[in-house]
Amino acid sequence: MLDARVRGVLARLEAEDKREAALARAERSLAIAPTTGTLLYALCTRRSRAEVLEIGGSRGYSTIWLGAAARASGGHVRSLEADPRRLERARANIADAGLADWIDVLAGDAFETLPTLAGGFDLVFLDAWKHDYEGLFACVRPLLAPGAVVLADNVLSHAETLASYSAARQADPLLRSVTIPLDSGLELTCVL
Repeated sequence: MLDARVRGVLARLEAEDKREAALARAERSLAIAPTTGTLLYALCTRRSRAEVLEIGGSRGYSTIWLGAAARASGGHVRSLEADPRRLERARANIADAGLADWIDVLAGDAFETLPTLAGGFDLVFLDAWKHDYEGLFACVRPLLAPGAVVLADNVLSHAETLASYSAARQADPLLRSVTIPLDSGLELTCVL
């Protein structure tokens, strides 16, 4: 549930994101839009005790949406972040939101961390470097539970880079995938 504490941290991060709009891309938080956060929340609460994986947590904005949903459904979130500065800010923001018991923030390169995870994930949110999506999906696929959903961000805002990612998911007969024209564009993929 989005209690006052969670809503307060989300509002603070949204204000920070607006103030950073003029900064260089590498210095911004690159947070998702609130409407994408709402979609993540809805997808995460659809299943009791959902196991969630986030690849590219930045400063924790999307992680907080996922963590609030995990708390409501009895689930758990593992968020991967490689940037040490963003990682520490994410941990602080998650603690400020009161969600530390439902979220593990894991440091390091996703390509190194993913093979160490046990799997059984019901929902994966992919929001990392766009040129890595195909390789990350290949690493994540064996970790997915039957019926799992993978939501990849920025497929329309970075269409030149990610059109092949979406096409590959939509062509795979073991998946059902659709591009959602919400915010920066999302590829919603369900494992059959």
